[in-house]
Amino acid sequence: MRVNPFAAALVASLFTTPAWAADLNSYDQPAATSWSGAYVGVHGGFASRNLNPFSGDKGLAAGVHAGYNTDLGGAVVGGEVEASYLGDAEVRVDGGKLKERQRLAVKGKVGVPMDQTLIYGTAGLAMTNFRDNGPIAGPDGWKPGYLIGAGVEQKLTSNISARVEYNYAITNDVRTFDRGVESTGNVHDHSLKAGVNLSF
Repeated sequence: MRVNPFAAALVASLFTTPAWAADLNSYDQPAATSWSGAYVGVHGGFASRNLNPFSGDKGLAAGVHAGYNTDLGGAVVGGEVEASYLGDAEVRVDGGKLKERQRLAVKGKVGVPMDQTLIYGTAGLAMTNFRDNGPIAGPDGWKPGYLIGAGVEQKLTSNISARVEYNYAITNDVRTFDRGVESTGNVHDHSLKAGVNLSF
């Protein structure tokens, strides 16, 4: 019996194509990005009573942070603790200005992952330490407040990412003294920070 070479080749291709396609799929589809896990990082930027990097009252901010994220598929939730030096950023109070020295913060985070990019919002509690400025005497110790913000984080490798985050912080009922005259008011500031994270 004579076998048609074309027909034989066609039949052979029908059996080999599925395996060949499966091999292609295994190489063409990389593993999905996950944002789950713990991380630590460093950040730096500026803090100011107005969102202006050229303002004379700004302070150079720097610090460290650590947190944990859980990737839910269509959303990422997590928490973070942060310690920052605020560079004596000046904030306005009755009669003059105070200086902000350090801040501790505990923040929650909710974000939307887009493969290698995470866009998120954040909010939490903050403790700020103030410094006297000229005739204005500030409160002793740490004052409680809260902050809100938003950020964008981009994966650079499987465990290293870079981010930019904005925070707006309010410290309520800050008591100050100007030449013996006492005043109480709310203090607010803006901060813009760039950072690098190492995830585990």
